[in-house]
Amino acid sequence: MHRWSLAALAISVAACTPPTPEQAAQRCEERARAAQAPEVGVTIGASSDGGPFASGNISLSGDLLRGRDPLEVYETCVIQMTGQPPIRPPRLRAL
Repeated sequence: MHRWSLAALAISVAACTPPTPEQAAQRCEERARAAQAPEVGVTIGASSDGGPFASGNISLSGDLLRGRDPLEVYETCVIQMTGQPPIRPPRLRAL
């Protein structure tokens, strides 16, 4: 039982540590990409049980709805996560 307590403690401590600059850049890039344009997904297919099917989704981020600049979103996000400016420019979608 003592081993489980140590494992749980190690996991909770790891969850509280700040992300590395690269981890922050990756997470913030996702947020900045979401601020660029709506994200659209479409699925079309067929199954032997149910026949043809189709589904779709559209995701709108709060940053997109507020009209925030994706570069500003990225920089602000990285600073909030690490306390430092970004280590590299974001890799955004080509629109």
